[in-house]
Amino acid sequence: MTLTCYRCGRTAGSGARCDCGEPLWLATDPADFSWPDGDADGPGTRGVWRYADFLPVDPLDGVGTAAGATPLVRVPRLDESAGCRLWLKDESENPTGSFKDRGSAVGVAAAASAGDDRVGTVSHGNMATSMAANAASAGLPCLVLVPEDIPPERLGYLAAYDPDVVRVAGDYGRLYYESLDLSGVRFVNSDTPYRVAGQKTTALEICEQFRRTGLDAPDADGGPSRSSPARSEALGERTAPDAVVLPVSSGGHASATWKALRELDAAGLFEDVPRLYLVQAAACDPIAEAYRDGADEVETAEAGETVAYSIANPDPPSGTRALTAVRETGGAVVSVPDEEILDAKRALARRAGFCVEPASATALAGVRRLSTDGAVARDDHVVAIATGTGFREPPDAGVDPPSVALDDLDESVSALLSG
Repeated sequence: MTLTCYRCGRTAGSGARCDCGEPLWLATDPADFSWPDGDADGPGTRGVWRYADFLPVDPLDGVGTAAGATPLVRVPRLDESAGCRLWLKDESENPTGSFKDRGSAVGVAAAASAGDDRVGTVSHGNMATSMAANAASAGLPCLVLVPEDIPPERLGYLAAYDPDVVRVAGDYGRLYYESLDLSGVRFVNSDTPYRVAGQKTTALEICEQFRRTGLDAPDADGGPSRSSPARSEALGERTAPDAVVLPVSSGGHASATWKALRELDAAGLFEDVPRLYLVQAAACDPIAEAYRDGADEVETAEAGETVAYSIANPDPPSGTRALTAVRETGGAVVSVPDEEILDAKRALARRAGFCVEPASATALAGVRRLSTDGAVARDDHVVAIATGTGFREPPDAGVDPPSVALDDLDESVSALLSG
């Protein structure tokens, strides 16, 4: 497949960046694309690989064939606080617990197909773990470059897959660009073309699942009907959500989501293209700042401390492409403070049963902000992407439940239930 620049239209045969400075992605012809038939569930035909017509490589046997096929869940108990009809795309069900497995599966398959001897990535969290796992499954050595201040527990998760890990002191933003010039390693970084190709399947799945939810709703005779009461309650007359909301760091996943929406629109599979909304932590929000300022390009920002550590990227390599994406779809970029992120994290667990990392919780915090600002309406169907599991996060401190003797259990439970 040909590499192309979304901004200037130049094409290239290899590389990750255009001469104009913007990131490249793989050109795809969506003219003949249609939704796959049935519920294919064999290796290489499910999840990410269900959309083989939109992907540049064939799958490898192993963990990469398990990427994708994550659930889209209606969470009505959060509607009131979210200010809309909320759906959750649960990416924690990927093999290593995050959406990153989608891009890693395609990126590692591309490396193996090209005969590369080693793969690598620049990451301090989910992407590092994902690339190490997929490389191990493919039998490829993996080099992971991490910032010097990476939390020790994250190194512990990485160690399970036995990659080569190098802690690098200095500007983490520069590390992305420096890695692309290293010889002997194919780097599958946050927004490189093959990673974006895999990550766009998040949005492809959302749109197909949303459509199927309505089409599978029975009418009075037991068959599918667009005008059935069940469909009206679930989707109205839409075949896609009104909006998709996701956390943004490098801008790679946002770019991939936009690419999927563009391709589906070109294939004639939309009545209306969903609006794309991006959310950043207020302590480090260069894309949101550029959006607020009406700027054409994203500039490097100061990086403050935030609980959403994994999306605190002061120099996002696809920031300008992400900014373009929201403007082209009629969306926006918002930033939210840590207290709103933590409140959203608690709400997702206590009212919907989902344990997510703080970076994922920014999606719900962002939806709340958007509804308060009037960008999202009460009757809008909004999909928030929960990008990663919270089960790798340090446990909350201060949890100390009471201990009672077995003989006193009945009395203690009665006292608890009586309030």
